[in-house]
Amino acid sequence: MELSCKSEYALLALLELASQYDKGEPLQIRQIAAQQNIPDRYLEQLLASLRRCGLVRSQRGAKGGYLLAREPWKITLLDVVTCIEGLDAGLSENDSTPKTLENEVIRNVWKEAQEASKSVLQKYTLKDVCELRNAKQQGNIMYYI
Repeated sequence: MELSCKSEYALLALLELASQYDKGEPLQIRQIAAQQNIPDRYLEQLLASLRRCGLVRSQRGAKGGYLLAREPWKITLLDVVTCIEGLDAGLSENDSTPKTLENEVIRNVWKEAQEASKSVLQKYTLKDVCELRNAKQQGNIMYYI
């Protein structure tokens, strides 16, 4: 189980939107891309997917851009990963009948790992991750005399 580049970029974009949520002003693609070092064209595709899933909304016009569709504390990391990667991306169901006892055991362990992963992703919201980032930033501040 690995964090895909696609999911990581989507999470970074949403964290940027979450950190600006209180201002209520939309962020343009180029602003998000510059702040999080995400290629513009790729970000455009990701935001379109996130919009279709109801995680972001777009606003047209000169002051247009993207905003979170819900409060940051109501969007879990599981919502984002499920939107970007699809449901149950980790285990293929094309041959659901295990060929051997070993296959069955491996599949059961893999399913357990997936459930644990889902549980952790469900536990954290965008707000939680923003708070973790802010706490880490505070810890990295050094004072020189």
